[in-house]
Amino acid sequence: MAIPRFGRRPAGAEPEGPKATFRDLMPYLLEHKGILGVVIALSLVGAGFALGQPLVVSQVITAVQNGDDVGWLVPILIALVVGGALLSSVRHYLLQRTGESVVLSSRKHLVNRLLNLPISSFDSRRTGDLVSRVGADSTMLRAVLTQGLVEAVGGSVTFVGAIIAMLFIDAVLFGLTFTVVITSMVIVIVLSRQIRKFSRQAQDRVGDLTASVERSISAVRTVRAANAIGREITSVETDATSAWDAGLHVARISAFVVPISSIAMQVSFLVVLGVGGFRVASEAITIAQLVSFILFLFMMIMPLGSAIGAFTSVAQALGALGRIQEIIDLPSETVDDVVTATVPDDLGPVAVELRNVDFSYTDETPILQDVSFTVATGTRVALVGPSGSGKSTVLSLIERFYDVSGGSVRFGGHDIRQLDRTELRSHIGYVEQDAPVLAGSIRDNLTLGAPDATDEDCVAVLADVNLSNLVDRNERGLDSPVGEGGVLLSGGERQRLAIARALLMAPPVLLLDESTSSLDGLNEQLMKEAIDRVSANRTLIVIAHRLSTVVDSDQIVVLENGRVLGTGTHDELIDSVPLYRELAETQLLTTD
Repeated sequence: MAIPRFGRRPAGAEPEGPKATFRDLMPYLLEHKGILGVVIALSLVGAGFALGQPLVVSQVITAVQNGDDVGWLVPILIALVVGGALLSSVRHYLLQRTGESVVLSSRKHLVNRLLNLPISSFDSRRTGDLVSRVGADSTMLRAVLTQGLVEAVGGSVTFVGAIIAMLFIDAVLFGLTFTVVITSMVIVIVLSRQIRKFSRQAQDRVGDLTASVERSISAVRTVRAANAIGREITSVETDATSAWDAGLHVARISAFVVPISSIAMQVSFLVVLGVGGFRVASEAITIAQLVSFILFLFMMIMPLGSAIGAFTSVAQALGALGRIQEIIDLPSETVDDVVTATVPDDLGPVAVELRNVDFSYTDETPILQDVSFTVATGTRVALVGPSGSGKSTVLSLIERFYDVSGGSVRFGGHDIRQLDRTELRSHIGYVEQDAPVLAGSIRDNLTLGAPDATDEDCVAVLADVNLSNLVDRNERGLDSPVGEGGVLLSGGERQRLAIARALLMAPPVLLLDESTSSLDGLNEQLMKEAIDRVSANRTLIVIAHRLSTVVDSDQIVVLENGRVLGTGTHDELIDSVPLYRELAETQLLTTD
């Protein structure tokens, strides 16, 4: 059975999201306006050096023709050439440096926005595509600076100066050559619009490819166990081919753009040679003026090439920037928050309360309906019910990963929508159902929420969850690697490490989402003892599936189809709620 392809964009679909404009690019450039000002100044000085060269050459030719001494003309010419080269070298370095800085700042903005998006945004988007925007798309912005945009400023001075000089030397020759130049620029402007469109499509396809590769690699064990390697390779190759096709669209259009400057130069040069030779023969201009005109022609054509390169690179960069802006423009998790209260140091008699809570991930399917229950401070509450009854959703609402559709969730007596999210979450420890282990070391994972924790604190909390052996079995101790996704740990060890991470934050409220589901009987008992130890001064809300965890709870909330069927102790619910009695006797609750 083939692995389903979730969220994949059909090949040939129109690109989604906003189209970026040059105005969207300006903030990234203005962040480095100081150094860009230096580059522009160097470009202007370099333009002056370049424009001075034909004038000196003309003087040298005239002096030689007249038999005069060239004097300081040759050293001046050499100084203009060498000085221009040195300025170009410094300008090139500064542009490369600034280009890298633009990429860095765009990545900072993008990562900051990504990690502050609502959880729902991650539910609807592919991880690999988001990674592609941080990597491949942001890299495209470098070309804006390194391939001619800023240099085009200095080039425009050279371009205008060359035009004035050529017009002064011979208006007839200038009219012919300028017609060729204007025609080529019009063609470039028209084609650049197509480049932007297809560049966006190409970046979208690269995002699809990155998402496919990330998906296959992250599930490589499942893929191999299912003998689905061939099908996954085919799927990834399909996305790679789509990216290749989209890249070819850009290449085809660029193939027309790139030669334009060369053609313009060749045609202009031939026109100047032919018509200019006739003008010299008719004594309308001198040989020195013709040579000077030809040099100025090159001075005009070279900036044109830079301008064409700038048009192309900016068009491609704007395609990538559109994908970046699509994420930047998304509202952050806290955009509509209005903080009117603070979390009290003393949560009071009731730590958490749900009042008539309704919730749905979409407008069509209700997940929770009229859910109400209270969690007294310092007590343990267990949530039980069949799969899909809404237990994990309750914890997500308490953590404020989502906001309720109706009713309210109260923490320490305040509606959590009135509280600062960061402050709220600092009072809550949360261990999700499939708690991730981050690539890195044991210490990296433990101190994620408690960066100031000492080694002694880390060792102590590992002992609390029966993980002292992790430190003892490797000479690197707390610096022992856990592997990508915790692959070097067993399933039970990964779950317990996640619990230790939450405990190290020392929160007054702890949420455990089926945290003992990966443990065998012995380790579950040890974990139960650890939870008993930490629950002395904490409020616990536990999603439990084993009777041994449930029976010791101060209160049990039974959920089915998003509704509360009953609340009470184990003995009370056995008599009053048939579903709970069935769960206790059969499927989800056991006495392992």
